Amino acid sequence: MMSYQREYSVKKTLTKDVAHKKLSGVCAGIAKYYDLPRIAVRIGAIGALLIFPLASGVAYVVAAILLPTKH
Repeated sequence: MMSYQREYSVKKTLTKDVAHKKLSGVCAGIAKYYDLPRIAVRIGAIGALLIFPLASGVAYVVAAILLPTKH
């Protein structure tokens, strides 16, 4: 008996979401990529900024520069 399996691959890429952006769209893009609520990601980013201001601030700026924009 032969068994056929189909593989469907949907390429998911991390991009900035400019449609739902507040600053640059990084948090909205991360929320869309991981299928999370945008507000939860934004609250997490603010929390990280309060706890680790330098590291999370630099990470956000680098992400804003390097992530491509979704068209």
